[in-house]
Amino acid sequence: MAAWGDQPPLPARADEGVQPTIAIIIDDMGANAVEGKRLIRLEQPLTLAFLPYRRHTRELATSAHRHHKEVMLHAPMDNTRHIGLGAGGLTADMDRPAITATLRQSLRAVPYVQGVNNHMGSLLTQLPEPMAWVMEELREHPLYFVDSRTIASTIAGRTAAENDVPTLTRDVFLDHEQTEEFVHQQFQLLIRKARENGTAIAIGHPHTVTVDYLEKALPELDEQGIAVATVSAVWAIRNGNRQMFAERENPEIIPTVANKSEHQAISAPEGH
Repeated sequence: MAAWGDQPPLPARADEGVQPTIAIIIDDMGANAVEGKRLIRLEQPLTLAFLPYRRHTRELATSAHRHHKEVMLHAPMDNTRHIGLGAGGLTADMDRPAITATLRQSLRAVPYVQGVNNHMGSLLTQLPEPMAWVMEELREHPLYFVDSRTIASTIAGRTAAENDVPTLTRDVFLDHEQTEEFVHQQFQLLIRKARENGTAIAIGHPHTVTVDYLEKALPELDEQGIAVATVSAVWAIRNGNRQMFAERENPEIIPTVANKSEHQAISAPEGH
């Protein structure tokens, strides 16, 4: 297996003054307390997406907020393989009141929630009407939406934008194969995408192999000139550092490099 430093350095982006920035979302939070606590203890500003009503969701989401992590709802959505969704699932046979009520209750079950992404959802994210109902509810809170892109034909991100919900899309899955070699390969892809495009978003899971890798790899990113940021911070970077929700006071957005001894900030308007 390649060691962390074996990859040749990649050239920086040509845009002067732009620091490549990654956001890492960890899905399926709330069931595994051991790996969840390890992720929360990491120095970097990860974004943690919690399944509703899981045994440790409230405890871990509260701790995540205290440790300056961003908290999301990982909303279970209907899939083409008919895999069970568990509590809080949004299904294709639900009408608008059922989807709205279920989503609203799930949001209340996750303390400090700032955004939502889909858990599974290869069926529901293709359906215009249910996705419109989801986005109309998110707009009211207000919350952002990240399309996990569990199917290429998803319309979730487009529907969010049509309903004035701030939206982003997953660029890389880190660990759909649970080996260190595969996670390393996907992490390098994430860095390449960030260098090419300025920012990139990955989704991983609280698997031991993933947490082990992040504990080793994240502290080395400062040497590569790569910043780590929350999802909200990446949205701000892509949108001229403007405030996501004018009607509410957002947490200060300060993406940092990995090494806590050399924190660097990407500028954001005062009060953002």
